[in-house]
Amino acid sequence: MKLFLKIWRQKNSQSKGRIVDYEIDEISPDMSFLEMMDVLNERIIEEDGDPVAFDHDCREGICGSCSMFINGEPHGPDKLITTCQLHMRRFRDGDTIYIEPFRARAFPIIKDLVVDRTAFDRIQQSGGFISINTSGNTLDANTIPIEKENADKAFDAATCIGCGACVASCKNSSAMLFVSAKVSQFSLLPQGKVEATDRVLNMVNQMDDEGFGNCTNTGACHVECPKGISLDYIAKLNREYVKANLKK
Repeated sequence: MKLFLKIWRQKNSQSKGRIVDYEIDEISPDMSFLEMMDVLNERIIEEDGDPVAFDHDCREGICGSCSMFINGEPHGPDKLITTCQLHMRRFRDGDTIYIEPFRARAFPIIKDLVVDRTAFDRIQQSGGFISINTSGNTLDANTIPIEKENADKAFDAATCIGCGACVASCKNSSAMLFVSAKVSQFSLLPQGKVEATDRVLNMVNQMDDEGFGNCTNTGACHVECPKGISLDYIAKLNREYVKANLKK
């Protein structure tokens, strides 16, 4: 395959970025998108150029660090995948591909396609810990009975990998889907109910402090989420937030 790539290049968050054109050929349809980027960087390095900076780690759809905006879609033209799981067979010979970083004020660009997503870390840290009495020994898994429906919903919420696709796809750069998943993950379980009030208030306040926008329920976050996190969790977050404010 021969492809025409238009890639956003930016030295740092203070520099002015621009789209740079690249041509690349001999790309196998069986390559992953990141493998194609590796081939491109090898050729750039051979020509004494500056390789394109992009995040990656597990390359198994687990970590979510391989966040790219590809042809106007977070993680590219496929559903329920991260960029590392996107294969070049989704494109055709001669295609032009636009590759940009995730855009949000709360995700400042570090370089090229790499953005700073530590805002998500600070939101999670603001949620604190859970209180549970271990009595000095490891508790048996069945010590605290949990309804299957709640356990299943908590596990579904916990599948959020914090990639930021929800923010990148939202016209308001809202982080509500991410925050709702993290709040619901604990609020559905007995272990998370002790600090539930403080947790939801602190996490929502931190989200606002980080500069994320408001949710207007367009649903783009759910559509582009690689783990299919449901909009139902945003509704649950709103309920938890109202209850916490009433308690306070």
